[in-house]
Amino acid sequence: MNSAGSAILGVGAYRPGREVGNDEICQHIDSSDEWIRKRSGIVMRRFAAPGETVITMAVEAARKAIAQSGTDPRSVNMVLLASMSFLEQSPAAAPRVAELIGARDAAGLDIHAACAGFTYALAIADAAVRAGQADRVVVVGSERMSDIVDPADRGTAFLFGDGAGAVVVGAADTPGIGPVVWGSDGTRHEFIAHDGPWPGQHYLRMAGPEVFRWATQLVPELAGRALEAAGVTVQELAAFIPHQANLRIVDAAARALGLGPHTVVARDIVHAGNTSAASIPMAMDELRSRGAVGSGDRALLVGFGAGLTYAAQVVTLP
Repeated sequence: MNSAGSAILGVGAYRPGREVGNDEICQHIDSSDEWIRKRSGIVMRRFAAPGETVITMAVEAARKAIAQSGTDPRSVNMVLLASMSFLEQSPAAAPRVAELIGARDAAGLDIHAACAGFTYALAIADAAVRAGQADRVVVVGSERMSDIVDPADRGTAFLFGDGAGAVVVGAADTPGIGPVVWGSDGTRHEFIAHDGPWPGQHYLRMAGPEVFRWATQLVPELAGRALEAAGVTVQELAAFIPHQANLRIVDAAARALGLGPHTVVARDIVHAGNTSAASIPMAMDELRSRGAVGSGDRALLVGFGAGLTYAAQVVTLP
């Protein structure tokens, strides 16, 4: 049976135990703590240990979201996993995540939309619930970016970190996930790309200045379209949670949107780095954990990254 709408029912995150400061990163590149902070806002990031895989981190984040939502894992009938750092071409990771969280019969699908992966997956979950194809959907972003970033690449080594974030999406009488505004630009696919095909050790490379210019122009425009689609004004936002790509991009977008002092801006990148598809749910969890946002608050999510891909929607926080 079709549902009037869907909503986020719970949020969870997993952060690896090992903290990596800028001084450690600078052992491999010609840079400094001061330069990294100035260019990206990053103070530290976390790197996963050998046992902290894309799958195990996704499972831990999903379990927390499931527990917070009060959902019986056996009632989850779809698991969507967004990741750009899962190194196995096949089989997909999502079915293994589903089995490990106790949702053994759930549909499982990996989504490869890079840093926009979570917002893409959230839109798919919303559509599945509204269409009556799923009742409970676990949406996870999980990344081990340390596996695909060259520690000697001065353009990327300092940016990325590891971790996972998850939400549970379910049916709701009042829609809590607004219409998605999304798209892609394949003409600029080379801006963020691996330097060779799989298999083999090939690292992620990025045209930093070009990506920065693209993102600072795109994010405010995309955010404005998402607000319009949801029928929400900037003044009604309690939080702005964009992909944590770079603190300068986050702050530039916040200024361009004209956010008021009452709107909390997620800046999880300072202590987590860029965790790609995991960054938005991890930042959402961080805001909720420290009481910066509350249940029923409206938040604007904006994802953007390799592909180039992008997606945005307004959500009501659980």
